[in-house]
Amino acid sequence: MIRCGSGDGCRRRGRPKELSRAERERRLLDAAERLLVREGIERASMAAIAREAGMSKRTLYDVFADRAALFEACVRRLRSSFVRPLIDSERRMPLAERLERIFDPDGRAADQTVPLGVLRAVILEAHRHPDLGQVFLREGPDMVRDTVRAELDRAAVAGEIAPVDTELAARMFCDMVFENPIDRLVDPDRATLSKNDVRQRLSCAIDIFLKGVARA
Repeated sequence: MIRCGSGDGCRRRGRPKELSRAERERRLLDAAERLLVREGIERASMAAIAREAGMSKRTLYDVFADRAALFEACVRRLRSSFVRPLIDSERRMPLAERLERIFDPDGRAADQTVPLGVLRAVILEAHRHPDLGQVFLREGPDMVRDTVRAELDRAAVAGEIAPVDTELAARMFCDMVFENPIDRLVDPDRATLSKNDVRQRLSCAIDIFLKGVARA
């Protein structure tokens, strides 16, 4: 449709540009994160998320079949801000470099408000929503440990490390890499680790860990 106004020329107006599926997914996940941090799991309903994203519930259900699927995608996206899978060329690197690449301090988002807020919401309401709590564990901490364990299994076969319970070792290594969140959950004003702090912590964790699993 063309609208003409006196003295200000004509401008063409029509239907707004349709968003791609990827863009709709991004906006819905952004909205879900905001609601989880601000309102918690209980109030982050599909209807509320659709309103927050400025979309209809029909559009939301076109992208995510249910709330569990949306929450799973949300946790998966948060996990990708902490760890990333290795590409084929990186798998030929020494174990120390592989572990560093997995946790990639330079690629980690500086603002950890959202991950911490989602974790707080899960802790507060997991007893009422155990299904979402299980999704959080499966797509978050469990997946990170599985990623590390796969590299430790590969390292053990290649003789890079001594025989070890790789499941337990992966769990302990991840506990060393990540800052314990309890301090910041209790004290929200506590300073966040800088990227340099994160890099130093990862380097120290790798050094101590590899000395512990080194071949005799």
